[in-house]
Amino acid sequence: HYSGLEEAVYRNIQACKELAQTTRTAYGPNGMNKMVINHLEKLFVTNDAATILRELEVQHPAAKMLVMASHMQEQEVGDGTNFVLVFAGVLLELAEDLLRMGLSVSEASFIVIEGYEKACKKALEILPDLVCSSAKNLRDVEEVTSLLHTSVMSKQYGNEHFLAKLIAQACVSILPDSGHFNVDNIRVCKIVGAGISASSVLHGMVFKKETEGDVTSVKDAKIAVYSCPFDGMITETKGTVLIKNAEELMNFSKGEENLMELQVKAIADSGANVVVTGGKVADMALHYANKYNLMIVRLNSKWDLRRLCKTVGATALPRLTPPTLEEMGHCDSVYLSEVGDTQVVVFKHEKEDGAISTILIRGSTDNLMDDIERAVDDGVNTFKVLTRDKRLVPGGGATEIELAKQITSYGETCPGLDQYAIKKFAEAFEAIPRALAENSGVKANEVISKLYAVHQEGNKNVGFDIEAEAAAVKDMLEAGILDTYLGKSWGIKLATNAAVTVLRVDQIIMAKPAGGPKPPSGKKDWDEDQND
Repeated sequence: HYSGLEEAVYRNIQACKELAQTTRTAYGPNGMNKMVINHLEKLFVTNDAATILRELEVQHPAAKMLVMASHMQEQEVGDGTNFVLVFAGVLLELAEDLLRMGLSVSEASFIVIEGYEKACKKALEILPDLVCSSAKNLRDVEEVTSLLHTSVMSKQYGNEHFLAKLIAQACVSILPDSGHFNVDNIRVCKIVGAGISASSVLHGMVFKKETEGDVTSVKDAKIAVYSCPFDGMITETKGTVLIKNAEELMNFSKGEENLMELQVKAIADSGANVVVTGGKVADMALHYANKYNLMIVRLNSKWDLRRLCKTVGATALPRLTPPTLEEMGHCDSVYLSEVGDTQVVVFKHEKEDGAISTILIRGSTDNLMDDIERAVDDGVNTFKVLTRDKRLVPGGGATEIELAKQITSYGETCPGLDQYAIKKFAEAFEAIPRALAENSGVKANEVISKLYAVHQEGNKNVGFDIEAEAAAVKDMLEAGILDTYLGKSWGIKLATNAAVTVLRVDQIIMAKPAGGPKPPSGKKDWDEDQND
């Protein structure tokens, strides 16, 4: 029988455990998919923890702490969100065992928190010794492909080699000399039809649009970009024109036509042969654009307009003025193409060192393509992490078991009660190979005992073999299953912080309106005398 405060702590832990359990079965390449229907009744079928959490509306304040930790991991590393959730959930589960051992909750919480923080510090000290290799050359497509395998495999098991190669080609082609890689420069365009194997990489941009005029293809394109509609100027103030006869009416409309023609002719004379506009295209302007052989592309999104400017090196002009050479963008070819039954406009660079690359994803359903896009997103983020820190640690639960082994030994040397918490922290690392084994339909205890046996012999790089029929282990470095060092260290840090924050909470106080009857919601002056 617990007091109110103790009850609150256990309820918080319970909420976090339930959330972690949801995503635990989605962990690893053999993880199960979740079917999530969000508040707008949109359907998601995925095993990506970041997407599941984003679309779930988690109400419990303590569980929200775990969600925030995994969002931080998503922003910092772009992958490993499920690791944070599973690890934090198990830390809290094991903390509950310690809290039930008999001390008062406030005392026990303090001991557990202190032990967890010591163990986390120790884990981050041990981690650099577990680095098994480093990325040597991030401009070599083959090497980058092998490094992206692991992150793509967890989302698209079976297609990882094909997708990793596509992502590697896209990333390497736009990696600047400075080494500052921007994730936004890899665009994804999804077109229903064909299959995954029909996906490809284009150096440049692809838009699901049709061209407005008659011209559908231009080589050696000089591009004028306008953020305004492609139309005649409209005056700020209204004017009244008095027309006395038919001739004046004819002259009036002719004057407007001549003005429009002069504007379009000036753009054509400046050397531009492609016009991209951010607004509507007037019929008259289109007529003259066809007359002067200008290709017209309309982009409704101002973000697309900005990205295009970045790709082709153009400046977006706010008014229909002829562009100067500096304001014009350049591109090897702009053409209208048909992919499946979808019309697309392609802005293509022949040379590979462009500013933006597009991965064109093909697939049979929207849900499938969304999942491939998430895998691409993870792969691109992994590449970005490697540009910041090239170190790699073995995957498949190898790093976790080695950390568990070493932190348990460290716990033995610590005097005081916090050694129990340190040992539980070490035990929490077993949750990762355990989740991989359970999701692969293998006995988890058997896998963990085998891993411990091999690691005791000094084989640090041995992890769980997902592809074997029974509980088997293999060398992860030889198999090429590697995780980024940064992703692992941030994951451990954020998961521990989240668990400790939840353990520090003994009361949740909600700010809600006080009780009592509400005033009637009728007319404003309901208590006034009617005769006034």
